Amino acid sequence: MKPLFRILTAIAGLATAAPLMAQVPPAPDYARVSSWAADGKNEGAAAAVAPGATARQNLPVDVFYIHPTTDRSMDRYNQPVSDKATNGWTDGSVIARQGGVFNGCCRVFAPRYRQATSGAQKEGGKIRDDAFALAYGDVKRAFQYYLDHYNKGRPFILVGHSQGAAHLERLLDEEIDGKALAARMVAAYDVGITFPESKYDRPGSKLKMCDKPDSTGCVVHWSSILPSADLVKTASFAEGYNRTVLPQGADPTILCINPLTFDRSQPAALRDAAKGAVPGAPDESAVRAIVPRAVSAKCERGLLVVDPDPALGLKPLPGDSMHYHDLGLFYEDVRQNAILRARAWLAAHSGPSRPRSSTH
Repeated sequence: MKPLFRILTAIAGLATAAPLMAQVPPAPDYARVSSWAADGKNEGAAAAVAPGATARQNLPVDVFYIHPTTDRSMDRYNQPVSDKATNGWTDGSVIARQGGVFNGCCRVFAPRYRQATSGAQKEGGKIRDDAFALAYGDVKRAFQYYLDHYNKGRPFILVGHSQGAAHLERLLDEEIDGKALAARMVAAYDVGITFPESKYDRPGSKLKMCDKPDSTGCVVHWSSILPSADLVKTASFAEGYNRTVLPQGADPTILCINPLTFDRSQPAALRDAAKGAVPGAPDESAVRAIVPRAVSAKCERGLLVVDPDPALGLKPLPGDSMHYHDLGLFYEDVRQNAILRARAWLAAHSGPSRPRSSTH
């Protein structure tokens, strides 16, 4: 299991430590509606649309979204999917604010899974790795259930943030790259970890990075920090980890694709380019109206250095990370880009065998 970006350890350390319980929660049954935060038809919080955002387009494309860490427990390794309080927090803080970004283009599918808790991440080592392995097993089973029972041959977008991005990276490696299924992947938005630029520069790899806004069959990544963050220290830490998982001599630089441009040849953009950020803390309250032209961003040392308007009221995490706001800062930018990529894939694969549009 790939360790998450250092900020996750810092987040876990904010809670008071307590003895962890090693009991394994029951596995979710993905034939049950209750095992999904969103299942395409019953989208729950993923149906939320920020006021002012682009209307839903109802394209014949799906999104499979893997949420980040939302179980801040310090007394267990993995979340039971029956935990209503954690599920409620998950729905409000990320399903609506991250998964909902993609309902502009697509039906949204978001499994509940036995996520690794903050406590397991703080413990580190084998405890963390085992907790992530259990969580990934759920994600993989949920994805297979989605393919077997819901997908019906449609193209799909894969999305993951933070812990969800770590699971998505493994899913890409095991289930997509070099497999027939890759032909139906519109794009993967794998956000908020230490994703190397040279990830797919290896023999046998068929995936690539998204060079242009309308590129398809490719991967996007960024991870946000403030200008006041220690860029050199943070980048060096991430690059040091990347060296341990890449072939000798491979470039350890983190992949950074600026979500204000989605163009690798344009790594910087001013606020005038920003289509719309969501203000306020990511919590269980209703998603607020988007605010255009409220953030500038530029890729430096593989990190996305962002300068948001203070009026957005966004609080950084320790180390001046904007990890919680990786998607919210670019809500409308990502929303429009997903629509663009979905339309580009459909245009490139037009013909009698293409799935027909359907209502949500």
